[in-house]
Amino acid sequence: MKRFRDFDLTDYNSYKVKSYCRTAFFPECELDIVDLYKSNKDYIVLGSGNNVILSKSYYDSDFIIFNGNFNEVKVNKESNEIIAEAGAEIYDVSKLAKESELTGAEFYYDIPSSVGGAVVMNAGTKEGETKNILAKVRYLDLEDMLVKEKSKKEIEFEYRNSFFQKQVDKIILKAWFNLKKGNYNEISNLMSESKKRRWEKQPRNYPNAGSVFKRPPNRYVGPMIDELGLKGYRVGGAEVSKKHSGFIINRGDATGNDILNLINEVKHRVFEKYNVNLEIEQRII
Repeated sequence: MKRFRDFDLTDYNSYKVKSYCRTAFFPECELDIVDLYKSNKDYIVLGSGNNVILSKSYYDSDFIIFNGNFNEVKVNKESNEIIAEAGAEIYDVSKLAKESELTGAEFYYDIPSSVGGAVVMNAGTKEGETKNILAKVRYLDLEDMLVKEKSKKEIEFEYRNSFFQKQVDKIILKAWFNLKKGNYNEISNLMSESKKRRWEKQPRNYPNAGSVFKRPPNRYVGPMIDELGLKGYRVGGAEVSKKHSGFIINRGDATGNDILNLINEVKHRVFEKYNVNLEIEQRII
């Protein structure tokens, strides 16, 4: 297991916010994670660094980072399952599924997220959600330091929410995805079409962390922000994307506070105009 002091987190958050932490640990196996929590339970966990906002320039805290490690992905052809460690990218899940001619994970293609983060947030698109393909999860329960498993039915999935988001003392270690046999060319075409739609609509040429707000009942976030004339509105280096106003981008030098202040301004104006209280989808650290 690798360990670094005063670690630069810039490349470990998708907003590319400049931030440092006291110590960063990079576990390579399940035992590494258990050992870390035996001596200390006050860690900040980062998966792939997507869907998070680093609010501080320096954290006097220790981070456990799954990005780039603890990322094995394998297939069980007999059960049509993909088994992935928490640090794996869901892109790699979809890629292995395609290579194995398994269908169901196409919507994961080109979504920036770790497996652990996808389960916590019930990540998905209009084409599907994590709860549709997840079979079970293996996790470390910090309450009694036991490694346990939960089936999909026990995870209490909701829109961009789950048991694991409510119970932050449960650390996801591994996930099993239950897929179906499919045709390679059909799977490949679905993935390509899905990626094309996202690149046409989303500001992929600037650092961002995906959709900022959850979709409120009977409303769409983008059109409300558009009607308020907030496309291109900036606070410091943070900007409401001109391409898709449901996204905030880093124009190059945004701080975590810039992003949060911009979010608060958008929330205030939307509530003032529409009486809708937007809920932030991204995790603030």
